[in-house]
Amino acid sequence: MNIAVLGAQWGDEGKGKIVDLMTPRFDVVARYQGGHNAGHTVYVRGQKYVLHLIPSGILHAGVVCVIGNGVVVDPAALFAEVDMLAGLGIAVGDRLIVSDKAHLILPYHRELDVLSEARRGERKIGTTARGIGPAYEDKIGRRGIRVGDLAEHPGSTALADAVRENVTTRNRLVGNTDMDWQKVLGDLRSAWKRLGPWVRDVSLVLDEARKAGKSVLYEGAQGTLLDIDHGTYPYVTSSNGTIGGALTGLGIGPKAIDGVLGVAKAYLTRVGEGPLPTELDGEMGNRLRETGQEYGASTGRPRRCGWYDAVAVRYAVRVNGLDALALTKLDVLDGIESIEICTAYRCGGRTITELPSDLAQLAACEPVYERVPGWQGTTRGVRRYADLPAGARRYIESLEAASGVPAALISTGSDREDTIVRDDGIVAAWLKR
Repeated sequence: MNIAVLGAQWGDEGKGKIVDLMTPRFDVVARYQGGHNAGHTVYVRGQKYVLHLIPSGILHAGVVCVIGNGVVVDPAALFAEVDMLAGLGIAVGDRLIVSDKAHLILPYHRELDVLSEARRGERKIGTTARGIGPAYEDKIGRRGIRVGDLAEHPGSTALADAVRENVTTRNRLVGNTDMDWQKVLGDLRSAWKRLGPWVRDVSLVLDEARKAGKSVLYEGAQGTLLDIDHGTYPYVTSSNGTIGGALTGLGIGPKAIDGVLGVAKAYLTRVGEGPLPTELDGEMGNRLRETGQEYGASTGRPRRCGWYDAVAVRYAVRVNGLDALALTKLDVLDGIESIEICTAYRCGGRTITELPSDLAQLAACEPVYERVPGWQGTTRGVRRYADLPAGARRYIESLEAASGVPAALISTGSDREDTIVRDDGIVAAWLKR
């Protein structure tokens, strides 16, 4: 089985833990989009690992981890992550493969990111200012520099010409800067010495792996509602975090994916700007944020918190063809007397049950809630569905009914082992094959 794991909300759903948990059943884990704006946090026996570029499967010995062409790569960030893992006893070695077609994030991309946000003023997107968007802009504008371009051929000046032209142009755009293109070129040449051994044709690597009978886990970053095409545009990321991004971001065909697992929190969070219909202000919003430690793994920014939005998740089910949900952070809701589930929106005097594509309409929508009693017992660390408090089981079943897809995997704590894989769920069937 080759399975895709992706976000079913506005990102930060806990994909890192889910990928890490499932990895022992797979030979290859392949990341297909985004950059080091992602923050996948995994806890193993109390040790915290925060991964930004390298797939979460790297924590398992013998598993090959792939960074696809749909990812934008900052060499310095990649090397820092490899070194961080080495310091924690995780050797990357030759288990990492980087696509020769992946585009590079260069120093001027970070400057342009900061400048763009400043110029937007009140309409800022809330980016991580790590150069992700400008790197994708250069990719689409056909002026980007790819990882494979660093393998200069004798006598060729193509890389030097591209760096000189791009840096000179960006100096004019940014102003108050005089970036030295020759230093940028020198740094890239130095980076290639370390990066080169990892670089391969990822499409071919994955095709050969599948033909050899190996299983692949496809890892997405960000979330469905942050997808550049299907998210709440323009308050989105610059890549396709939905299932189509796995195809284009890795060079695979649709038949290479046997199932799709969406990851969703038992409530809702969002980082940055844009509409969030179920957002909670005041005491309850603060309670969710502090209990769930809702601060960005990449930026440290506090996340906006709200009740579970089944309208948004149903949209993710449709757009991605989700087979099931992995429901995370159920334990954060322990002890709350009454919990709300958004099942529809009220907009302009009428009730709608589908996510509107018009941003102004979505911003004006008010959630229609179904109230569900909470529970007083604890769910933290529970590993069997039958051992959950009755109220927690009722809540999960209400989410399933409202979302139109089963919650086949439930996370009850931050550690890898604090997880319920439901015996009768599709995830259990996938992992047994």
